[in-house]
Amino acid sequence: MPAVKYQKGEKVMGRWPGSNLYYEVKVLSFDSMSQLYTVIYKDGTELELKEQDIKSAAGFQARSRSRSRSRSPGRRRSRSRSPARTTRRSSSRTAAAVAAAAITDSVPSSRRETRLKDTLEVRPSPLVISTSHSYKLKPLLMCIFLLAGAYFWLLFLPAWVLFLIIQVNLEDPSLANFPPPLPPLEAFLDAQALAFVILWIAFQAMLYILPVGKLSEGMPLMSGERLKYRTNGFFAIVVSAVVVAVALHQGLDLTYIHSHFLQLAVATFLIATLLSVYLYVRSRYAPQEQLALGGNSGNVVYDFFKGHELNPRIKDFDLKFFCEMRPGLIGWCLINFAMALAEMKQQNLEAPSNSMILVNLFQLLYVVDGLWNEEAILTTMDLMHDGFGFMLAFGDLVWVPFTYTMQAYYLVRHPNPLSFPALTAIVILKLVGFYIFRKSNSEKNAFRRNPSDPKLSYLKTIPTATGKSLLVSGWWGVIRHPNYLGDLLMALAWSLPCGFSHLLPWYYMIYFIILLVHRDSRDMSECRRKYGSAWDEYCRTVRYRIIPCVY
Repeated sequence: MPAVKYQKGEKVMGRWPGSNLYYEVKVLSFDSMSQLYTVIYKDGTELELKEQDIKSAAGFQARSRSRSRSRSPGRRRSRSRSPARTTRRSSSRTAAAVAAAAITDSVPSSRRETRLKDTLEVRPSPLVISTSHSYKLKPLLMCIFLLAGAYFWLLFLPAWVLFLIIQVNLEDPSLANFPPPLPPLEAFLDAQALAFVILWIAFQAMLYILPVGKLSEGMPLMSGERLKYRTNGFFAIVVSAVVVAVALHQGLDLTYIHSHFLQLAVATFLIATLLSVYLYVRSRYAPQEQLALGGNSGNVVYDFFKGHELNPRIKDFDLKFFCEMRPGLIGWCLINFAMALAEMKQQNLEAPSNSMILVNLFQLLYVVDGLWNEEAILTTMDLMHDGFGFMLAFGDLVWVPFTYTMQAYYLVRHPNPLSFPALTAIVILKLVGFYIFRKSNSEKNAFRRNPSDPKLSYLKTIPTATGKSLLVSGWWGVIRHPNYLGDLLMALAWSLPCGFSHLLPWYYMIYFIILLVHRDSRDMSECRRKYGSAWDEYCRTVRYRIIPCVY
C-alpha cells in the first residue's frame, strides 16, 4: 500500500476547485478508497481534494518567490505586496490587509435574524497565492471602500431603527410626512426601560445555562475542535411564556412595551454597543487561532463592526450562539403579544383584531419552528465563520425584535378589519409558504447529514469537483431555492393583514426582495467560479430561480 503523501494536521496549499488559485489548508484525513484528502480552509470550509490539487507549502512558496523575482528582477519591494504576506501584517499595513477582502459566497441562513448580516457583510476571503493570476485589487481604494462601509452602517442602522419606530407611531405614518417630528432628547432614555431589558437578557441567560436539553456539537474549527452548545431554545420559549402568563395574572401591565417602545429600543442599542466594545477588547487578547478570518483586518473600526473573535465564550457560555437565538428572537414574540394587548386597550376591544391575531400566530410559528430546530443554526455561516462584533450583536438584539415587529406595532394605532374570505386566503398562503419552507429545508438537511441514506435514494444529484453534489430533484429540482420561495410567501402573509394604506408595514417584504436580488447576482457568479461546468449543468437542469445556493 503506497504511503500517504500528506499527513493529518499538515499545513499545505490546496487548489480551489474550478480555479487556479491556491489557499493554505490543513489536512484532516485521507480516504484510501476514494484517494481523496479532506482539507479545511482558513474560513472553515471543508472540501475533498485530489493529490494533484495539493502542493507542499514550503515548495509552493519557494516557487512563488522565484517566479516573482523572474518577473521583476532587482525590485525587491514587489515581494512585500504579495497578498499571501498580508495575513500577518500589523495595523500599520491596514490598507493591504483590508484590501484583500472580497465578497464571497455563503450558505444563507434560513433564520431571519441573519438577514441583516447577509445584507451588510463583506467577507474577506482566504488570501490568495496564485501562480497564474495577478493580484489586481487596489489596496488603497479597497481600504477606503470597506472602511467607509463600516462607518456608514455603524451610523445608519441605529438611525433607521429609530426612524421606523417614530414614523410608524404617527397618526398618519405616510412617508410623505418625512422627516417625522423628533421627540425631545430626554424621551429617548429611560432608566426603567434599561432595567427591563437587562432583566430580560439575564432571564434568558439563566434559561440558557440550565442543564436542560440536548448538548450539540458544532462544526469543526480550523484547529479541528468541535465546540459544544446547549440547544434548549424551545424549552426557553415555553418557560418564558409561562413566566409572562404568571406575571400578567399578578397584574403586570405589558402594554408598557408599546408605550415605551422607543426607550426600550434605545436601551437595547446601548447594551448591544457595550457588548460590542467588550467583545472587541477581549478579542485583542485572544489567540490567533480563535480569531475570525473576516474581522481580522487590523483596522479597529472594521474589526469592531465585523467581529474580531470567532467564538467568544465565558467558560462554556457561548455569547454568539446565545444572542443569535434567545433574547431577540423570543423577545420578538413577547413584543408582538404586548402589541396585541395594547391594541385591545387603545381600540377598546374585548379581544385582539383578526389582523393582529394572524400576525402574532404567523410569527410565533416561525420563531417556535426555529427554536425547535435550533441545532440547524450550528451549520450556518454566522456560527461557523463570522466573528461576533457590532454587526451580529446589533442584528440579534436590536434589528430582530424592533423591526420584525413592525406589523404588530402598526396595527395598534392603525387597525385593518379583515373579511372572512380575506382571512381564509391569508391563512392558506401562510400554510403553503410554511409547508414549502419546512419540507425543502428538511430535505436539504437530511441530504447533508447522510447523502447515502436509502430514504433519499430517489434524489438526483450532479457531482462537482469539490467532492460534494448539487441536488436537482425533489423540492430542489423544482426551483433553485425552494425554502426562500416559502419564506417569501410567509413574509407576504405577514404584511397582508395590515392592508395597503401605508408602505411601512410592507418594509420587511421590500427589504427581503432587495436582499434576494443582491444575493442572486452575487452568488450566481461565485457558484459558477467555484463549480465550473457542474454549475452550468445545474442551471440548465433547474431553470427557475429564487436565489442560487451552495448545498
